[in-house]
Amino acid sequence: MILKDRLITWGLYLQILFYFVAGLNHFLNPDFYLPLIPDYFPQKKALNILAGVVEISVSYGLFFNKSRKWAVYGILLMLLAFIPSHVYFIQIGACIPDSLCTPMWVAWGRLILIHPLLVLWAWVYRDVSK
Repeated sequence: MILKDRLITWGLYLQILFYFVAGLNHFLNPDFYLPLIPDYFPQKKALNILAGVVEISVSYGLFFNKSRKWAVYGILLMLLAFIPSHVYFIQIGACIPDSLCTPMWVAWGRLILIHPLLVLWAWVYRDVSK
């Protein structure tokens, strides 16, 4: 039981760090994210900033018991909002010139494997108090 509690605690702290660093990265490396935003979305720079603010905000919300459930719901909504970017990356051949280029199987894996695992990882913590 102690090992399970420790894994849950460390998993939560890792998730907090994951979303904080991801959010911060939107501000430190916006040129990485901007080409991943589909062309049919207006105001790419504003959307990138919004994504960074949301990721940092949910990481902060995960830290506290009272806000954790709402932070999890925020993560779920955010991940849902990111799906068009994953689809767009596949549509453009999984390669942005002079930037991110991956094999197609990696692009598909991000969409159909990694993304659902991130949803599950967040969902696990909706009722956890630490």
